Amino acid sequence: MSIPNRIPFVKMHGCGNDYIYIDCRSRTPDAPAALARRLSDRHFGIGGDGIILICPSQKAEYRMRMFNVDGSEAEMCGNGLRCFAKYLYDRGLTQGESVAVETGAGVLRVQVFPEDGKAARLRIAMGMPRLERPEIPMTGGPGRAINEELSIDVPGESLPRSFRFTAVSMGNPHCVIYVDRTDDFPVAVYGPFIEHHPLFPRRANVEFVQVLTSDEVKMRVWERGAQETLACGTGASAVGVAGVLTGRTGRHILVRLLGGDLAIDWSDDGCVYLTGPAEEVFEGTVAI
Repeated sequence: MSIPNRIPFVKMHGCGNDYIYIDCRSRTPDAPAALARRLSDRHFGIGGDGIILICPSQKAEYRMRMFNVDGSEAEMCGNGLRCFAKYLYDRGLTQGESVAVETGAGVLRVQVFPEDGKAARLRIAMGMPRLERPEIPMTGGPGRAINEELSIDVPGESLPRSFRFTAVSMGNPHCVIYVDRTDDFPVAVYGPFIEHHPLFPRRANVEFVQVLTSDEVKMRVWERGAQETLACGTGASAVGVAGVLTGRTGRHILVRLLGGDLAIDWSDDGCVYLTGPAEEVFEGTVAI
């Protein structure tokens, strides 16, 4: 079947982490990486942190494919998955208030909490965090990277800049760094160098975290392939895990991001649960 010159889309966001959703149950646009770069442009396209394709699946009810603003395909996105499930629920494409979705991080189940017939808040069973260095993945031998040192050379700075980090994979790689204050921390200065650090062969999402209390933190994120974004669901999940591993926070925390708040629970059974909102912004059609 030929693809028309224009395709429908829906713009959605979770805590300001915004994506362009395209229904690909019957057909998929050619070159989705190039399409993501074009449509995500905030000046010449629709604007977003990337595109998400709604695809059929042989392993679950649906399959989610995600392409960042730079065209790279990512394994998972917690904010994107909540919006994905809202898209399905609000349009009657799934039965009941729970949906299983195939992602690059495996099949994940999303619980819907509706209001007035629409999905308002959603809870994702994110699965168990992966902590061994080969699972992140990271270079080097076996073991975990908890409160380890990382150094970067930044142009204009006379000495290398060192950070203490904890590495967590939530199906995608995260480098969690604790700082005194997030409000004025130069995320855009250090984020790119850490994302591309040789320690991370598939690059890394970088979370800069300020601990407020044992059950509340502030977070800013430099996302792999997308620069700084207003929120990151897998990143918030990784922060929940890192806080326990380093003794900074408990197993149930509220993560305050630039775009809103997410609740993280690292259950005693080992599974991480992410709860937060999802919103539809607008829909339309776009030339491809």
